[in-house]
Amino acid sequence: MTTEALYEELNTVDASRESRLQHSHMIIAQPKLIPKLLEIAFMVDDKISCKAAWVFEYTCSNSIELVLPHLQYFTNNLHRVHLDSAVRPMAKVCELLITAFYSKHENAVKTQLQPLHKEKIIESCFDWMIKEEKIAPKAYAMNTLYLLGTEYEWIHPELKIIIERDYNKQSAGFKARGRKILLKMDKIA
Repeated sequence: MTTEALYEELNTVDASRESRLQHSHMIIAQPKLIPKLLEIAFMVDDKISCKAAWVFEYTCSNSIELVLPHLQYFTNNLHRVHLDSAVRPMAKVCELLITAFYSKHENAVKTQLQPLHKEKIIESCFDWMIKEEKIAPKAYAMNTLYLLGTEYEWIHPELKIIIERDYNKQSAGFKARGRKILLKMDKIA
């Protein structure tokens, strides 16, 4: 399938779980489509990029290992994503990667996710935390940064400052996740 054909196929994706799942199964069955899917996802000013990001999130939720050959491209372009409907799934993929990396169970992410990839994820997560984003990307970013902060000691103090600074002006969802993350950080401090 060409990039153009995949683009047209993604145009049929709707917000329903079934549609996203159906298209992610198509990608899982044809992993060679992942570079094309990412290329479309990083057409950051195109509304179809959001649909590509939705499908990419569902694909990674099902099999995070599929992103590993494309980590460099993914992390190098992550900071460019700006449409709300694309930021949320990309933040979720970051959380999935970092959760797998710090998992107690052996997995391929542990050997393939390199410090440079983590640095790019850290940068994007902090950007999502300080920008006017919706709660979901902030919640995913908080959890991702918390986990990364168990390795990079400078992250927790910075994350704590942002959570405390924004706490009173954010939504109930932000406050709930923020309290949870602050408690976790206090336990390991």
